[in-house]
Amino acid sequence: MSGLFPRGKKLTIDNTGAHCVVEQFLGAGGQGEVYQVSVDGVSRALKWYYPQTSTPEQLETLARLVAAGVPDGRFLWPEDLLTSKTTFGYLMPLRPARFKNISDILTRNVNSTLTSLVTSCANLSDAFLQLHAKGWCYRDISLGNMFFDPKNGDILVCDNDNVGVNGSPTTILGTPRFMAPEVVRRETYPSTATDLFSLAVMLFIVLMNNHPLDGRKEHAIHCFDLPAMERLYGREPLFIFDPHDKSNEPVPGYHENALTFWAIYPTFIKELFTESFTKGLGDPANGRIRETDWRANMCRLRDAIFHCSCGAENFFSIDRVQPHGGMTGNCWSCQAPLKLPARMRMGNSIVMLDPGSQLFAHHLDKDRPTNFNQPQAEVVTHPADATRLGLKNLTGESWSVTVDGTVHEVAPGRSVAVNSGTQIHFGKVNGEIRV
Repeated sequence: MSGLFPRGKKLTIDNTGAHCVVEQFLGAGGQGEVYQVSVDGVSRALKWYYPQTSTPEQLETLARLVAAGVPDGRFLWPEDLLTSKTTFGYLMPLRPARFKNISDILTRNVNSTLTSLVTSCANLSDAFLQLHAKGWCYRDISLGNMFFDPKNGDILVCDNDNVGVNGSPTTILGTPRFMAPEVVRRETYPSTATDLFSLAVMLFIVLMNNHPLDGRKEHAIHCFDLPAMERLYGREPLFIFDPHDKSNEPVPGYHENALTFWAIYPTFIKELFTESFTKGLGDPANGRIRETDWRANMCRLRDAIFHCSCGAENFFSIDRVQPHGGMTGNCWSCQAPLKLPARMRMGNSIVMLDPGSQLFAHHLDKDRPTNFNQPQAEVVTHPADATRLGLKNLTGESWSVTVDGTVHEVAPGRSVAVNSGTQIHFGKVNGEIRV
């Protein structure tokens, strides 16, 4: 193994005096090296800084983060300090193998689904809401720091040793292409407002597989050096889908991802991105979308997913519903005309009722936290007829269901048929099915 420490090396944790034993070298970066270590039989990760990066300011930052405690379980947060005479390190949870770098999905090294990608966007929005609510800013949102489970959209955020107090002076400005224009121009330090810009860039890249400012102007750059990047992302930023200025629109044959994916998303999500990268470019205080709005609309986008007969995931959009039934548009994959899917209106929300679709706590009670790992209902197929769908009650309470004027109870573990006009009282919210 390579690295500063050999396998079996024992290091002492400052606050407890316990030992951690080096198990294996995981990797190295500009600041230091990362190891898998064992503490009382439990594997954790250790980041150890090089002498040249072991500054008093970094140690003070780590001590503050350890003392504050993790703001949310999705952050691989510094938990314990280890110091020597000249250098130091910190312990954090070990990233499970199921989590892959988000950049892997963009390069097609990992397969995923639109459902998982949209879920990861909702989870990222919620995670940064929890961080910002504690008075922190992340400062360096980028592809290298975000991990997700391609099967279900769970996320983890690493490199939290760069987290700082909102707006405080720092030498950490972020990663090029994710920094807010005012940070690129060195007009301000990173803050919650600049995090919001970086978050919007991240969400756009995840869903569109293209940077929101990389269009015709980027295509025309022959030497992508620092001055060119400062002009594109700082002095002259322009959204590739700006409705009033087409000079930076995507170039066909070069920005195909942007052109293809932008076309398939519902209007409401495109409006959020448009505000983020038009008004939000020059008005950080008022033009940037808050984490709560991203979270709510990513949940709404997830609810809009349904499958074409070819298996491809498409998005329901209310403005594509025809007056006398049916839905305009074709499947983005097979180009077959889209059929209006079974769906349920719940207050102001519309949820698709495809086989396998699920309802969660936030559907049944808007005050409940977003948690996509504990479904409260699921669309199932009839064991004798796969064309007959039912909504299965996964809660511990009975539902009151009205069918053709007759009211009956659906107990936990039982299902109600997905038939048009059926009304379901979930407790705090009512739903009505349309087929």
